[in-house]
Amino acid sequence: QVQLVESGGGLVQAGGSLRLSCVASGRPFRTNTLAWLRQAPGKERELVAAINWSGIRLYYGDSVKGRFTISRDNNENTVYLQMNNLKPEDTAVYHCAATSGGPSSWTAPMKYDYWGQGTQVTVSS
Repeated sequence: QVQLVESGGGLVQAGGSLRLSCVASGRPFRTNTLAWLRQAPGKERELVAAINWSGIRLYYGDSVKGRFTISRDNNENTVYLQMNNLKPEDTAVYHCAATSGGPSSWTAPMKYDYWGQGTQVTVSS
């Protein structure tokens, strides 16, 4: 059974930092792109950041560029999201996900094959 389990969410003041982790189990994800997507109340799910299998190819949403950093450890089947200078508009449920699709499909939530249950990030002003 494939599982993606996120951790690291919480409540933080604006300007603060959080580090999200997602551990994958049930199968190796060395050849998959891993990503973080978020969904705020009343909004569509959006791609925050993605990293390909080698860690060389990265994607960041415009709203998080320069503040968030995605990384992965293939030996540990883990993907991370370091979030700095958090803003109230970053408040959302953050999900990790895995896809076998190429970069052109990364921004489409429907292209992801596996999902975690999500972790809440709340940024107070």
